Amino acid sequence: MFYYGRKMVFENISFDIGTGKIYGLLGENGVGKTTLLRIIAGLLFPEKGSCTVLGMEPAKRLPALLQEIFYLPEEFGTPFIKVENFAKNTGCFYPAFCMEQFCTYAKEFDVDITRKFTELSFGQKKKAMLAFGMATNVKLMLLDEPTNGLDIPSKTQFRKLVAQVAADDRTFIISTHQVRDLENLIDPIIILDYRDVLLNHPVEAISKKLWFGIRDKAPDNALYAEPALNGVYTVEENSSGRESRINMEQLFNAAMMNKTRFKQLFNH
Repeated sequence: MFYYGRKMVFENISFDIGTGKIYGLLGENGVGKTTLLRIIAGLLFPEKGSCTVLGMEPAKRLPALLQEIFYLPEEFGTPFIKVENFAKNTGCFYPAFCMEQFCTYAKEFDVDITRKFTELSFGQKKKAMLAFGMATNVKLMLLDEPTNGLDIPSKTQFRKLVAQVAADDRTFIISTHQVRDLENLIDPIIILDYRDVLLNHPVEAISKKLWFGIRDKAPDNALYAEPALNGVYTVEENSSGRESRINMEQLFNAAMMNKTRFKQLFNH
């Protein structure tokens, strides 16, 4: 349970996060995605209940856990020093940090690490921090809207880099509204609702339950329908076992419009 003042954000939130996966954390504004990431990172503390990460409680702020978590918020401050000096000074807090990897990732992002943060645009600062985060080699990466502020080539490079550094012992939780930016990267999918979890399943399990496609006319039992040039995009319950490619944006819209049904489909 968590409150901001008198406003309850979480009440009965309960779910598990596996290792070696790239989770996509979706939800409407205000449902608590950033709050959840900050609780996992040990920056906010639940008033009731518990949060356990790698067998430890983030609220205790144990160095053994903090050295295995990297959290990049949507908005962040940067020191008035050169990027390379930041990496050298901060990397010592992460035992697995590799300066050579950082330099490689920064180069791939086209970031000049010899410049000061004050000389960089917001997008360049974000790419520098993403490169640093990847180079820490921590077991848990928490990224809040990581593609905001990135241009199209940088978004492509971000996806490539995450896929490159992903490993069986490394987990990513990426909170985003820009589902199209990460559609082919995130799996499993978590859809957070006010005080509840609508979905926490891998893409394969979702595709077994739902069908995504185009029809001439949306059926009456469609969970979601959206006009297309050659018909209607629909999301339907997959009663016939047909295979289809998940559209993350349509999945999210279907979940928001059919919350009770989604809980029945995926939580029972």
